[in-house]
Amino acid sequence: MRHRKAGLKLNRTSSHRTAMFRNMVTSLFKHERIRTTDVKAKELRRWADNLITLAKRGDIHARRQALSIIREKDVVHKLFAEASKRFGSVSGGYTRIVKLGRRPGDAAPISLIELIYSEEGKKEKIKKKDKVVPKKKRAAEKKEAKEKKSEEKKEIESKEKSAEAAKEKQDIVYKEKDVTEEKEAGVKTESTTEDSDDTLEKQADAAVESEETEPKEPEAKNAEDDAGDSEVKE
Repeated sequence: MRHRKAGLKLNRTSSHRTAMFRNMVTSLFKHERIRTTDVKAKELRRWADNLITLAKRGDIHARRQALSIIREKDVVHKLFAEASKRFGSVSGGYTRIVKLGRRPGDAAPISLIELIYSEEGKKEKIKKKDKVVPKKKRAAEKKEAKEKKSEEKKEIESKEKSAEAAKEKQDIVYKEKDVTEEKEAGVKTESTTEDSDDTLEKQADAAVESEETEPKEPEAKNAEDDAGDSEVKE
């Protein structure tokens, strides 16, 4: 008979068995529910109850004992922070096992083991649910947020368009100024060329007049000499 021999062997060595249940306990406290076989779920309940009693005690020694079993520090901190509020003053009955049927591969009986809330924890959970906004309000808030975002996008686009239009107007004004300056510069060059042409024409006319006036002086002198000779002959 197996008097004072608690626990199941499960056709495994002691090291393999302890490692398996350590992993299962960490995943149970992390995800709050796991699926496993019926035999493992019943044995896992014993491990979970012992750790929850340590968490409710809450001193440093209990925390170190829990860290020697649970593999993740964050899970231990979460367990010790929520144990007193979640499980209250209840001593035992921290888990629930629900049978799900048989596994399709080997037809092993499968169960769902999960953590449960005490009555005090349930009241706190209900109060938190009351504070939660219903789905319709959330949908309305999402629509309002989307409309606000669309309006902001439209405003930004309109501002960008107005800025682009202002830039285009400035570019047009600058181009017109450049064209007018070019025209004025062309007119000035034309006037300077006309002035230079006029000066050249005047210089040419003056040269022609000077040429016409120069040969007349000797002709006049010759005429005077002929007149003097004729008077002498007479």
